[in-house]
Amino acid sequence: MLHPLANSMFTGIIEQNGRIENVVHDGTNVHFTVSASFVSELQVDQSIAHDGVCLTVVELAQGSYVVTAIHETMARTSLGQWKKGCLVNLERCTQLGGRLDGHLVQGHVDTTAILSQVRDEDGSWVLDFSHEVNPVFVTVPKGSITVNGISLTVVDSEPDGFSVAIIPYTWEHTNLHTLQLGERVNLEFDVIGKYVARLLNQQGLI
Repeated sequence: MLHPLANSMFTGIIEQNGRIENVVHDGTNVHFTVSASFVSELQVDQSIAHDGVCLTVVELAQGSYVVTAIHETMARTSLGQWKKGCLVNLERCTQLGGRLDGHLVQGHVDTTAILSQVRDEDGSWVLDFSHEVNPVFVTVPKGSITVNGISLTVVDSEPDGFSVAIIPYTWEHTNLHTLQLGERVNLEFDVIGKYVARLLNQQGLI
């Protein structure tokens, strides 16, 4: 029998789009009700990545479930943009023995980025994102980046941004096609690159 990893890990391969059905503010917490076709397979306490943010199922209903985001999560991610009817990218945590089709993703958002440009390449799309400059926010051409939970390959890289190329399948089966210019997305940089960059930064080498 396959089991999820003890500390939830993901691959950046989106299973499906969920829909935000309700948003309830409770002090500094926010409860989101999400509808999805795999609800019958879920359990309370299960971890699911929502646009790249690892959230825990706290309640189950017919065709929907509830997750709670604390103030820290709301402040560091794009979840504050979520409204009733929004589509969100969903991925359940990786199972031991399963294929790693994307790359190792922790579900811990490093920062947000702004969609600055969308270029239609006659069959594909190139999206440009800008983010704050930070020595540990490292991207490299042909390296991996997670955008709203999606494992993508970097095309061009700058200290304050990057671009990714999107094939039709990814465009249609994620919420990238719903993004508007200036909208925020969640970023998780490559975990290996982050640790290497942090070590180099601590030694004053970058």
